[in-house]
Amino acid sequence: MARHRAYLGTLVLYLGLGALALFTAFPLLWLLGTALRTQGRVFGFPPPPPWPMGLDNFVAVWRTLPIPRFLLNTLLITGAGVGANLLLCAMAAYPLARMRFPGRNLVFFVLLATLMLPSHVGLIVNFVTLTRLRLIDSYAGVVLPSAVSVFGIFLLRQQYLSIPQELEDAARIDGASELGLWWRVMLPLIAPGLAALGIFEFVAFWNSFLWPLIVLKSPEKYPLAVGLLYLSGLFAHNTRLIAAGAVMMTLPIITVFLFTQRYFMRGITLGAIR
Repeated sequence: MARHRAYLGTLVLYLGLGALALFTAFPLLWLLGTALRTQGRVFGFPPPPPWPMGLDNFVAVWRTLPIPRFLLNTLLITGAGVGANLLLCAMAAYPLARMRFPGRNLVFFVLLATLMLPSHVGLIVNFVTLTRLRLIDSYAGVVLPSAVSVFGIFLLRQQYLSIPQELEDAARIDGASELGLWWRVMLPLIAPGLAALGIFEFVAFWNSFLWPLIVLKSPEKYPLAVGLLYLSGLFAHNTRLIAAGAVMMTLPIITVFLFTQRYFMRGITLGAIR
């Protein structure tokens, strides 16, 4: 009897998890079905099956927009943004975790306090600053305001705190300088945290829409998220083409996460013991 109850409990658990997974994945499944459907109604419940099915919408998007150029712009912005965040966050988090100086905790708490502010608060200030620096309509203007993340500093600080003090003492006894200690000892040990932060920032920069739309004035410099705006007209739009463009933009993010999820989970949980 107890065994049957265990089987029944397991069955209910898996059914609940399956229903939750289906509910979570429904927007993506609807988007994919709409992108593959070549004709018929788009909206309705239950959603109509993607039939007749074809790649006509993807071909139309490819022919309508300069997708290779938008994709190259996105890769440049994302690569520069992720690289800057990994380097600057790793450098900023190290003294906040491993060095002793007056006001260290105050500096850290002030940084954390900025997380409570909406991200759009700094739009005007950043735009005025970039205008004075003559960086409007440039890739640098898109990347620099987000070149360092407070969340990234917090995440990597927790990673640094999880490193045993004995490793640092051994490196100092061997004559390692502060920069050498950080580069040769500390940085390799927080690789999972760097991987997790890289995934977060990759998604953020890849999906960035509002700030590039404000800063960039030349359409040939638009990233993919902004370029897909052309698929929606002022008075009419083709939902299937928009869905196809959204799928083309989402697939790289899903692919990156599938291949890096083990580093993501390890990086998130490694510093949780502190």
